[in-house]
Amino acid sequence: MNEKNSVVENVEKNKILEKEFYPLFKILDKDNTGIITLKSFKSILKKQGISDKDTRISFNTIENYNKLEEDNDVTLTFDDFMVIVNQSNANLIKSAIQGNLIIPDFQNFVDEIREFFEEVKTVDGGKVATYIPQLGRVDPDKYAVSICTIDGQMASFGDFDEYFCVQSISKPINYCIALEDLGEEVVHNHVGREPSGISFNGLVLNSNNLPHNPMINSGAIMTCSLVKQDLVMSDRFENVLDIWTKLSGNNQAKFNNSVYLSERSTADRNFALGYFMKENKAFPQNTNLIDTLEFYFQCCSIEVTNEMLAICAATFANAGICPTTGNKIFNPDTIKNCLSLLYSCGMYDFSGEFAFSIGLPAKSGVAGGLLIVIPNLMGIAVWSPKLDKNGNTVKGIEFCKKLVEKYNFHNYDSLISGVSPKKDPRLRKNEAKKTGVIDLCWAASTGDLFEVQQLVSRGLNINDADYDGRTPLHIAASEGHAEVVEYLLKNSANASAKDRWGNTPLDDAKRSENKTIIEILSI
Repeated sequence: MNEKNSVVENVEKNKILEKEFYPLFKILDKDNTGIITLKSFKSILKKQGISDKDTRISFNTIENYNKLEEDNDVTLTFDDFMVIVNQSNANLIKSAIQGNLIIPDFQNFVDEIREFFEEVKTVDGGKVATYIPQLGRVDPDKYAVSICTIDGQMASFGDFDEYFCVQSISKPINYCIALEDLGEEVVHNHVGREPSGISFNGLVLNSNNLPHNPMINSGAIMTCSLVKQDLVMSDRFENVLDIWTKLSGNNQAKFNNSVYLSERSTADRNFALGYFMKENKAFPQNTNLIDTLEFYFQCCSIEVTNEMLAICAATFANAGICPTTGNKIFNPDTIKNCLSLLYSCGMYDFSGEFAFSIGLPAKSGVAGGLLIVIPNLMGIAVWSPKLDKNGNTVKGIEFCKKLVEKYNFHNYDSLISGVSPKKDPRLRKNEAKKTGVIDLCWAASTGDLFEVQQLVSRGLNINDADYDGRTPLHIAASEGHAEVVEYLLKNSANASAKDRWGNTPLDDAKRSENKTIIEILSI
Protein backbone atom coordinates (compact mmCIF):
# COMPACT_ATOMS: atom_id res chain seq x y z
CA MET A 1 0.00 0.00 0.00
CA ASN A 2 2.78 2.41 0.92
CA GLU A 3 4.64 1.56 -2.30
CA LYS A 4 1.50 2.25 -4.32
CA ASN A 5 1.00 5.59 -2.59
CA SER A 6 4.62 6.46 -3.31
CA VAL A 7 4.16 5.76 -7.02
CA VAL A 8 1.02 7.94 -7.12
CA GLU A 9 2.84 10.69 -5.25
CA ASN A 10 5.76 10.61 -7.72
CA VAL A 11 3.36 10.78 -10.67
CA GLU A 12 1.70 13.85 -9.15
CA LYS A 13 5.08 15.47 -8.51
CA ASN A 14 6.10 14.86 -12.12
CA LYS A 15 2.88 16.44 -13.36
CA ILE A 16 3.52 19.52 -11.23
CA LEU A 17 7.11 19.71 -12.46
CA GLU A 18 6.02 19.37 -16.08
CA LYS A 19 3.45 22.12 -15.64
CA GLU A 20 6.13 24.35 -14.13
CA PHE A 21 8.69 23.67 -16.86
CA TYR A 22 6.49 23.70 -19.95
CA PRO A 23 6.52 27.55 -20.16
CA LEU A 24 10.31 27.43 -19.87
CA PHE A 25 10.50 24.93 -22.70
CA LYS A 26 8.34 27.28 -24.79
CA ILE A 27 10.81 30.11 -24.12
CA LEU A 28 13.50 27.95 -25.73
CA ASP A 29 11.13 26.85 -28.50
CA LYS A 30 11.05 30.24 -30.22
CA ASP A 31 9.60 28.88 -33.48
CA ASN A 32 6.82 26.89 -31.76
CA THR A 33 7.94 23.65 -33.43
CA GLY A 34 7.60 21.49 -30.32
CA ILE A 35 11.33 20.76 -30.32
CA ILE A 36 14.46 22.57 -29.26
CA THR A 37 18.12 21.82 -29.87
CA LEU A 38 20.53 20.77 -27.20
CA LYS A 39 22.91 23.42 -28.55
CA SER A 40 20.39 26.21 -27.94
CA PHE A 41 19.66 24.89 -24.44
CA LYS A 42 23.35 24.82 -23.57
CA SER A 43 23.73 28.28 -25.08
CA ILE A 44 21.13 29.70 -22.68
CA LEU A 45 22.94 28.11 -19.75
CA LYS A 46 26.33 29.35 -20.98
CA LYS A 47 25.01 32.89 -21.28
CA GLN A 48 24.11 32.66 -17.60
CA GLY A 49 27.59 31.38 -16.74
CA ILE A 50 26.67 27.70 -16.37
CA SER A 51 29.13 25.43 -18.18
CA ASP A 52 27.94 22.38 -20.12
CA LYS A 53 30.44 20.49 -17.94
CA ASP A 54 28.59 21.52 -14.78
CA THR A 55 27.93 18.29 -12.88
CA ARG A 56 24.62 19.64 -11.56
CA ILE A 57 23.10 19.24 -15.04
CA SER A 58 23.03 15.87 -16.79
CA PHE A 59 23.04 15.78 -20.59
CA ASN A 60 24.47 12.27 -20.95
CA THR A 61 21.26 10.29 -21.21
CA ILE A 62 19.85 12.37 -24.05
CA GLU A 63 23.11 12.56 -25.96
CA ASN A 64 23.68 8.82 -25.69
CA TYR A 65 20.05 8.09 -26.48
CA ASN A 66 20.25 9.96 -29.78
CA LYS A 67 23.59 8.31 -30.63
CA LEU A 68 24.54 11.25 -32.83
CA GLU A 69 28.03 12.38 -33.70
CA GLU A 70 29.45 15.12 -31.54
CA ASP A 71 29.39 17.71 -34.32
CA ASN A 72 25.69 17.17 -35.04
CA ASP A 73 23.06 18.96 -33.01
CA VAL A 74 20.67 16.94 -30.86
CA THR A 75 16.96 17.78 -30.95
CA LEU A 76 14.89 17.58 -27.80
CA THR A 77 11.16 17.15 -27.38
CA PHE A 78 9.53 18.35 -24.17
CA ASP A 79 9.76 14.78 -22.83
CA ASP A 80 13.51 14.74 -23.58
CA PHE A 81 13.86 18.12 -21.90
CA MET A 82 12.10 16.79 -18.78
CA VAL A 83 14.47 13.79 -18.65
CA ILE A 84 17.33 16.28 -18.28
CA VAL A 85 15.38 18.31 -15.72
CA ASN A 86 14.55 15.23 -13.62
CA GLN A 87 18.18 14.08 -13.59
CA SER A 88 19.57 17.53 -12.83
CA ASN A 89 19.25 20.41 -10.39
CA ALA A 90 15.84 21.58 -11.58
CA ASN A 91 15.99 24.88 -9.68
CA LEU A 92 19.27 25.73 -11.36
CA ILE A 93 17.80 25.12 -14.84
CA LYS A 94 14.70 27.13 -14.00
CA SER A 95 16.65 30.09 -12.60
CA ALA A 96 19.09 30.07 -15.54
CA ILE A 97 16.33 30.14 -18.19
CA GLN A 98 14.44 32.84 -16.32
CA GLY A 99 17.59 34.89 -15.73
CA ASN A 100 17.13 34.69 -11.97
CA LEU A 101 20.58 33.57 -10.85
CA ILE A 102 22.48 35.74 -8.37
CA ILE A 103 23.95 37.81 -11.24
CA PRO A 104 21.08 38.07 -13.74
CA ASP A 105 23.02 40.18 -16.25
CA PHE A 106 25.97 37.81 -16.17
CA GLN A 107 27.35 38.47 -19.65
CA ASN A 108 27.53 42.20 -19.04
CA PHE A 109 29.31 41.57 -15.74
CA VAL A 110 31.77 39.20 -17.44
CA ASP A 111 32.47 41.85 -20.08
CA GLU A 112 33.41 44.26 -17.30
CA ILE A 113 35.67 41.68 -15.65
CA ARG A 114 37.33 41.03 -19.01
CA GLU A 115 38.05 44.76 -19.33
CA PHE A 116 39.63 44.83 -15.86
CA PHE A 117 41.69 41.76 -16.75
CA GLU A 118 43.04 43.38 -19.92
CA GLU A 119 43.76 46.70 -18.21
CA VAL A 120 45.64 45.04 -15.35
CA LYS A 121 47.61 42.86 -17.78
CA THR A 122 49.68 45.95 -18.68
CA VAL A 123 50.57 46.62 -15.04
CA ASP A 124 54.20 45.81 -14.36
CA GLY A 125 56.31 45.78 -11.24
CA GLY A 126 57.11 43.40 -8.44
CA LYS A 127 59.34 40.35 -8.31
CA VAL A 128 58.80 36.60 -8.14
CA ALA A 129 59.51 35.09 -4.70
CA THR A 130 63.04 33.66 -4.75
CA TYR A 131 63.60 32.75 -1.08
CA ILE A 132 61.95 29.45 -1.99
CA PRO A 133 64.12 28.56 -5.01
CA GLN A 134 61.50 26.46 -6.79
CA LEU A 135 59.01 29.36 -6.77
CA GLY A 136 61.64 31.60 -8.30
CA ARG A 137 61.58 29.47 -11.45
CA VAL A 138 57.91 30.15 -12.22
CA ASP A 139 57.18 32.20 -15.37
CA PRO A 140 56.68 35.74 -14.00
CA ASP A 141 54.26 36.63 -16.81
CA LYS A 142 51.64 34.05 -15.84
CA TYR A 143 48.33 35.77 -15.10
CA ALA A 144 44.76 34.60 -14.54
CA VAL A 145 41.46 35.89 -13.20
CA SER A 146 38.51 33.62 -12.35
CA ILE A 147 35.11 34.26 -10.81
CA CYS A 148 32.52 31.87 -9.41
CA THR A 149 29.20 33.02 -7.95
CA ILE A 150 27.28 31.28 -5.18
CA ASP A 151 25.00 29.92 -7.95
CA GLY A 152 28.01 28.43 -9.75
CA GLN A 153 28.15 30.99 -12.57
CA MET A 154 31.74 30.95 -13.78
CA ALA A 155 34.11 32.87 -16.02
CA SER A 156 37.89 32.72 -16.34
CA PHE A 157 40.60 34.58 -18.25
CA GLY A 158 44.28 33.99 -18.93
CA ASP A 159 46.25 31.06 -17.51
CA PHE A 160 43.35 29.87 -15.35
CA ASP A 161 43.82 26.12 -15.93
CA GLU A 162 47.50 25.92 -14.91
CA TYR A 163 48.37 24.53 -11.47
CA PHE A 164 50.32 26.64 -8.95
CA CYS A 165 51.13 26.29 -5.24
CA VAL A 166 48.68 27.75 -2.74
CA GLN A 167 51.42 28.59 -0.20
CA SER A 168 49.84 30.80 2.52
CA ILE A 169 46.35 30.35 1.08
CA SER A 170 46.54 26.98 2.85
CA LYS A 171 46.33 28.82 6.19
CA PRO A 172 42.60 29.63 6.23
CA ILE A 173 41.76 26.10 5.05
CA ASN A 174 43.70 24.44 7.86
CA TYR A 175 42.22 26.89 10.35
CA CYS A 176 38.71 25.89 9.22
CA ILE A 177 39.53 22.18 9.49
CA ALA A 178 40.82 22.70 13.05
CA LEU A 179 37.70 24.66 14.01
CA GLU A 180 35.44 21.93 12.61
CA ASP A 181 37.29 19.21 14.56
CA LEU A 182 38.04 20.92 17.86
CA GLY A 183 35.81 23.98 18.15
CA GLU A 184 36.61 27.66 18.55
CA GLU A 185 37.56 27.53 22.25
CA VAL A 186 40.16 24.78 21.90
CA VAL A 187 41.72 26.26 18.77
CA HIS A 188 42.04 29.73 20.27
CA ASN A 189 43.60 28.36 23.43
CA HIS A 190 46.64 27.88 21.18
CA VAL A 191 46.42 30.76 18.68
CA GLY A 192 45.20 34.34 18.98
CA ARG A 193 42.94 36.31 16.66
CA GLU A 194 44.50 39.76 16.54
CA PRO A 195 46.56 41.35 13.73
CA SER A 196 50.20 41.06 14.68
CA GLY A 197 51.52 44.35 13.33
CA ILE A 198 54.72 42.54 12.36
CA SER A 199 56.05 40.61 9.38
CA PHE A 200 54.27 37.32 8.55
CA ASN A 201 57.35 35.39 9.70
CA GLY A 202 58.18 37.56 12.70
CA LEU A 203 59.77 35.80 15.69
CA VAL A 204 57.34 37.11 18.29
CA LEU A 205 54.34 35.90 20.30
CA ASN A 206 51.48 37.79 21.95
CA SER A 207 51.15 38.56 25.67
CA ASN A 208 49.80 35.05 26.27
CA ASN A 209 52.83 33.50 24.56
CA LEU A 210 50.70 32.44 21.61
CA PRO A 211 51.00 33.27 17.89
CA HIS A 212 48.91 36.35 17.11
CA ASN A 213 46.58 34.77 14.52
CA PRO A 214 46.32 31.76 12.17
CA MET A 215 47.20 33.77 9.05
CA ILE A 216 50.87 34.35 9.89
CA ASN A 217 53.50 31.62 9.80
CA SER A 218 53.67 30.95 13.53
CA GLY A 219 49.87 30.76 13.75
CA ALA A 220 49.65 28.50 10.71
CA ILE A 221 52.28 26.14 12.17
CA MET A 222 50.26 26.07 15.37
CA THR A 223 47.06 25.34 13.42
CA CYS A 224 48.81 22.44 11.68
CA SER A 225 49.49 20.91 15.08
CA LEU A 226 45.71 20.90 15.69
CA VAL A 227 44.59 19.39 12.37
CA LYS A 228 43.50 15.74 12.60
CA GLN A 229 45.77 15.06 15.58
CA ASP A 230 44.59 11.44 15.88
CA LEU A 231 45.74 10.45 12.37
CA VAL A 232 49.16 9.40 11.12
CA MET A 233 50.98 12.01 9.04
CA SER A 234 50.14 10.48 5.65
CA ASP A 235 46.43 10.38 6.49
CA ARG A 236 46.48 13.90 7.88
CA PHE A 237 47.84 15.24 4.62
CA GLU A 238 45.50 13.09 2.54
CA ASN A 239 42.58 14.53 4.49
CA VAL A 240 43.66 18.13 3.82
CA LEU A 241 44.20 17.39 0.12
CA ASP A 242 40.71 15.87 -0.01
CA ILE A 243 39.20 18.98 1.61
CA TRP A 244 40.88 21.15 -1.02
CA THR A 245 39.43 18.94 -3.76
CA LYS A 246 35.93 19.23 -2.28
CA LEU A 247 36.24 23.00 -1.79
CA SER A 248 37.24 23.25 -5.46
CA GLY A 249 34.15 21.55 -6.83
CA ASN A 250 35.63 18.03 -6.82
CA ASN A 251 38.45 19.10 -9.13
CA GLN A 252 41.57 17.25 -8.01
CA ALA A 253 44.03 19.22 -5.90
CA LYS A 254 47.66 18.14 -6.36
CA PHE A 255 50.94 18.14 -4.45
CA ASN A 256 54.22 19.60 -5.73
CA ASN A 257 57.03 17.60 -4.15
CA SER A 258 59.76 19.80 -5.67
CA VAL A 259 58.34 22.92 -4.01
CA TYR A 260 57.96 21.01 -0.73
CA LEU A 261 61.63 19.95 -0.78
CA SER A 262 62.71 23.44 -1.82
CA GLU A 263 60.68 25.04 0.96
CA ARG A 264 61.88 22.59 3.58
CA SER A 265 65.53 23.19 2.71
CA THR A 266 65.17 26.95 3.18
CA ALA A 267 62.96 26.91 6.29
CA ASP A 268 65.34 28.07 9.02
CA ARG A 269 62.97 30.84 10.14
CA ASN A 270 60.00 28.47 10.32
CA PHE A 271 62.03 25.97 12.34
CA ALA A 272 63.02 28.85 14.63
CA LEU A 273 59.36 29.83 15.03
CA GLY A 274 58.48 26.25 15.89
CA TYR A 275 61.15 25.90 18.57
CA PHE A 276 60.31 29.36 19.94
CA MET A 277 56.67 28.29 20.43
CA LYS A 278 57.75 24.96 21.90
CA GLU A 279 59.97 26.78 24.38
CA ASN A 280 56.96 28.88 25.43
CA LYS A 281 54.75 25.76 25.77
CA ALA A 282 52.25 27.07 23.19
CA PHE A 283 51.67 23.71 21.44
CA PRO A 284 49.14 21.09 22.54
CA GLN A 285 50.58 18.29 24.66
CA ASN A 286 52.47 15.54 22.84
CA THR A 287 52.95 17.62 19.68
CA ASN A 288 55.73 16.29 17.47
CA LEU A 289 57.34 19.53 16.29
CA ILE A 290 59.22 18.08 13.30
CA ASP A 291 56.12 16.28 12.03
CA THR A 292 54.11 19.49 12.44
CA LEU A 293 56.62 21.54 10.46
CA GLU A 294 56.80 18.89 7.73
CA PHE A 295 52.99 18.93 7.57
CA TYR A 296 53.01 22.73 7.28
CA PHE A 297 55.46 22.64 4.35
CA GLN A 298 53.37 19.97 2.64
CA CYS A 299 50.16 22.00 2.97
CA CYS A 300 51.88 25.06 1.46
CA SER A 301 52.95 22.88 -1.48
CA ILE A 302 49.41 21.88 -2.47
CA GLU A 303 48.57 22.94 -6.03
CA VAL A 304 45.29 24.11 -7.57
CA THR A 305 44.32 26.03 -10.70
CA ASN A 306 43.05 29.57 -10.54
CA GLU A 307 39.57 28.41 -11.55
CA MET A 308 39.60 25.89 -8.69
CA LEU A 309 40.67 28.64 -6.30
CA ALA A 310 37.70 30.78 -7.40
CA ILE A 311 35.32 27.89 -6.62
CA CYS A 312 37.00 27.56 -3.24
CA ALA A 313 36.48 31.30 -2.63
CA ALA A 314 32.83 30.94 -3.70
CA THR A 315 32.42 28.10 -1.19
CA PHE A 316 33.48 30.56 1.50
CA ALA A 317 31.10 33.16 0.05
CA ASN A 318 28.33 30.53 0.19
CA ALA A 319 28.68 29.81 3.92
CA GLY A 320 30.67 26.62 3.40
CA ILE A 321 28.55 24.99 0.68
CA CYS A 322 30.35 24.41 -2.62
CA PRO A 323 28.25 26.13 -5.33
CA THR A 324 29.14 23.73 -8.14
CA THR A 325 28.36 20.52 -6.22
CA GLY A 326 25.94 21.57 -3.49
CA ASN A 327 28.05 19.72 -0.92
CA LYS A 328 28.51 21.21 2.54
CA ILE A 329 32.21 21.42 3.36
CA PHE A 330 32.30 23.68 6.42
CA ASN A 331 29.72 25.00 8.88
CA PRO A 332 28.58 28.65 8.60
CA ASP A 333 30.08 29.54 12.01
CA THR A 334 33.44 28.24 10.85
CA ILE A 335 33.25 30.38 7.72
CA LYS A 336 32.20 33.43 9.72
CA ASN A 337 35.20 33.12 12.03
CA CYS A 338 37.60 32.51 9.16
CA LEU A 339 36.34 35.44 7.07
CA SER A 340 36.65 37.72 10.10
CA LEU A 341 40.33 36.85 10.36
CA LEU A 342 40.89 37.11 6.60
CA TYR A 343 39.42 40.61 6.71
CA SER A 344 41.82 41.75 9.43
CA CYS A 345 44.87 39.54 8.87
CA GLY A 346 44.78 37.94 5.43
CA MET A 347 47.06 40.19 3.40
CA TYR A 348 50.33 40.15 5.36
CA ASP A 349 51.50 43.67 6.33
CA PHE A 350 49.01 45.16 3.87
CA SER A 351 45.97 43.78 5.71
CA GLY A 352 44.83 47.03 7.28
CA GLU A 353 45.21 48.99 4.06
CA PHE A 354 43.43 46.26 2.09
CA ALA A 355 40.53 46.24 4.57
CA PHE A 356 40.32 50.03 4.37
CA SER A 357 40.55 50.48 0.59
CA ILE A 358 39.15 47.19 -0.77
CA GLY A 359 36.98 46.12 2.15
CA LEU A 360 36.82 42.40 1.41
CA PRO A 361 38.13 39.28 3.18
CA ALA A 362 41.06 37.90 1.20
CA LYS A 363 44.15 35.73 1.45
CA SER A 364 47.31 35.92 -0.61
CA GLY A 365 50.19 33.51 -1.11
CA VAL A 366 53.78 34.08 -2.18
CA ALA A 367 53.29 31.94 -5.30
CA GLY A 368 51.14 34.82 -6.58
CA GLY A 369 47.68 33.52 -5.74
CA LEU A 370 44.95 35.70 -4.28
CA LEU A 371 41.63 34.41 -2.91
CA ILE A 372 38.91 37.08 -2.55
CA VAL A 373 35.52 36.49 -0.94
CA ILE A 374 32.42 38.61 -1.51
CA PRO A 375 30.03 37.05 1.04
CA ASN A 376 26.67 35.84 -0.30
CA LEU A 377 27.67 36.76 -3.84
CA MET A 378 30.86 35.29 -5.31
CA GLY A 379 34.45 34.22 -4.97
CA ILE A 380 37.28 35.64 -7.09
CA ALA A 381 40.79 34.33 -7.66
CA VAL A 382 43.76 36.08 -9.23
CA TRP A 383 47.13 34.51 -10.01
CA SER A 384 50.20 36.49 -10.97
CA PRO A 385 53.60 35.52 -9.51
CA LYS A 386 55.15 39.01 -9.32
CA LEU A 387 54.88 40.24 -5.72
CA ASP A 388 55.10 43.63 -4.06
CA LYS A 389 57.24 44.35 -0.98
CA ASN A 390 54.53 42.91 1.28
CA GLY A 391 54.45 39.57 -0.55
CA ASN A 392 51.13 40.20 -2.32
CA THR A 393 50.54 39.79 -6.04
CA VAL A 394 50.91 43.18 -7.75
CA LYS A 395 48.34 42.48 -10.45
CA GLY A 396 45.96 40.98 -7.90
CA ILE A 397 45.92 44.18 -5.84
CA GLU A 398 45.39 46.31 -8.94
CA PHE A 399 42.52 44.11 -10.08
CA CYS A 400 40.83 44.49 -6.69
CA LYS A 401 41.14 48.27 -6.88
CA LYS A 402 39.40 48.36 -10.24
CA LEU A 403 36.71 46.00 -8.99
CA VAL A 404 35.67 48.13 -6.02
CA GLU A 405 35.94 51.34 -8.04
CA LYS A 406 33.28 49.97 -10.39
CA TYR A 407 31.07 47.95 -8.06
CA ASN A 408 29.85 48.47 -4.51
CA PHE A 409 31.68 45.44 -3.16
CA HIS A 410 33.43 47.14 -0.24
CA ASN A 411 32.06 45.80 3.03
CA TYR A 412 30.63 49.21 3.97
CA ASP A 413 29.49 50.54 0.60
CA SER A 414 25.89 49.83 1.61
CA LEU A 415 26.13 52.69 4.11
CA ILE A 416 26.58 55.25 1.34
CA SER A 417 25.06 53.74 -1.79
CA GLY A 418 21.42 54.26 -0.91
CA VAL A 419 20.46 51.30 -3.07
CA SER A 420 17.31 49.30 -2.39
CA PRO A 421 18.09 45.63 -1.61
CA LYS A 422 16.82 44.13 -4.87
CA LYS A 423 18.69 41.00 -5.91
CA ASP A 424 22.20 42.03 -4.86
CA PRO A 425 22.69 45.80 -4.61
CA ARG A 426 26.48 45.38 -4.65
CA LEU A 427 26.21 44.76 -8.38
CA ARG A 428 25.15 48.37 -8.76
CA LYS A 429 27.61 50.25 -10.96
CA ASN A 430 28.54 53.89 -11.09
CA GLU A 431 26.96 54.64 -14.45
CA ALA A 432 23.37 55.78 -13.89
CA LYS A 433 22.08 54.36 -17.16
CA LYS A 434 23.37 50.84 -16.59
CA THR A 435 22.22 50.96 -12.96
CA GLY A 436 18.76 51.98 -14.11
CA VAL A 437 18.54 49.02 -16.47
CA ILE A 438 19.52 46.56 -13.77
CA ASP A 439 17.20 48.00 -11.11
CA LEU A 440 14.21 48.60 -13.39
CA CYS A 441 14.44 45.21 -15.08
CA TRP A 442 14.78 43.44 -11.76
CA ALA A 443 11.79 45.29 -10.26
CA ALA A 444 9.74 44.49 -13.38
CA SER A 445 10.71 40.82 -13.23
CA THR A 446 9.52 40.50 -9.61
CA GLY A 447 6.33 42.48 -10.14
CA ASP A 448 7.33 45.09 -7.55
CA LEU A 449 5.15 47.97 -8.77
CA PHE A 450 6.15 50.28 -5.93
CA GLU A 451 9.85 49.85 -6.74
CA VAL A 452 9.18 50.45 -10.44
CA GLN A 453 7.31 53.66 -9.57
CA GLN A 454 10.15 54.80 -7.31
CA LEU A 455 12.77 54.21 -9.98
CA VAL A 456 10.77 55.97 -12.67
CA SER A 457 10.15 58.93 -10.36
CA ARG A 458 13.94 59.25 -9.99
CA GLY A 459 14.15 59.95 -13.72
CA LEU A 460 15.31 56.57 -15.00
CA ASN A 461 14.58 55.90 -18.67
CA ILE A 462 11.65 53.53 -18.85
CA ASN A 463 12.70 52.31 -22.31
CA ASP A 464 16.31 51.46 -21.54
CA ALA A 465 17.09 47.86 -22.47
CA ASP A 466 19.36 45.17 -21.06
CA TYR A 467 22.12 43.37 -23.00
CA ASP A 468 19.47 41.34 -24.87
CA GLY A 469 17.54 44.44 -25.89
CA ARG A 470 14.77 43.57 -23.43
CA THR A 471 13.04 46.51 -21.80
CA PRO A 472 11.23 46.45 -18.44
CA LEU A 473 8.01 46.08 -20.44
CA HIS A 474 9.35 42.93 -22.16
CA ILE A 475 10.24 41.43 -18.80
CA ALA A 476 7.01 42.36 -17.01
CA ALA A 477 5.02 40.90 -19.92
CA SER A 478 7.05 37.67 -19.84
CA GLU A 479 6.63 37.25 -16.10
CA GLY A 480 2.90 37.98 -16.13
CA HIS A 481 2.84 41.14 -13.99
CA ALA A 482 -0.23 42.94 -15.34
CA GLU A 483 -0.13 45.92 -12.95
CA VAL A 484 3.46 46.67 -13.89
CA VAL A 485 2.64 46.36 -17.61
CA GLU A 486 -0.26 48.82 -17.26
CA TYR A 487 1.87 51.31 -15.32
CA LEU A 488 4.73 51.14 -17.82
CA LEU A 489 2.36 51.71 -20.75
CA LYS A 490 0.77 54.71 -19.02
CA ASN A 491 4.25 56.17 -18.62
CA SER A 492 5.19 55.99 -22.30
CA ALA A 493 6.80 52.57 -22.42
CA ASN A 494 7.40 51.58 -26.03
CA ALA A 495 5.12 48.59 -26.76
CA SER A 496 6.79 48.14 -30.16
CA ALA A 497 10.31 47.76 -28.81
CA LYS A 498 12.07 44.66 -30.13
CA ASP A 499 14.70 42.61 -28.33
CA ARG A 500 17.74 41.04 -30.00
CA TRP A 501 15.54 38.23 -31.35
CA GLY A 502 13.01 40.64 -32.82
CA ASN A 503 10.33 39.97 -30.19
CA THR A 504 8.01 42.64 -28.83
CA PRO A 505 6.46 42.59 -25.32
CA LEU A 506 3.28 41.26 -26.94
CA ASP A 507 5.25 38.35 -28.41
CA ASP A 508 6.54 37.57 -24.93
CA ALA A 509 3.04 37.68 -23.47
CA LYS A 510 1.81 35.30 -26.17
CA ARG A 511 4.70 32.95 -25.52
CA SER A 512 3.75 32.90 -21.84
CA GLU A 513 0.09 32.46 -22.81
CA ASN A 514 -1.01 35.23 -20.44
CA LYS A 515 -4.43 36.31 -21.75
CA THR A 516 -4.73 39.35 -19.47
CA ILE A 517 -1.47 40.88 -20.63
CA ILE A 518 -2.16 39.97 -24.27
CA GLU A 519 -5.39 41.96 -24.01
CA ILE A 520 -3.63 44.94 -22.38
CA LEU A 521 -0.92 45.05 -25.03
CA SER A 522 -3.36 44.51 -27.92
CA ILE A 523 -5.40 47.64 -27.19
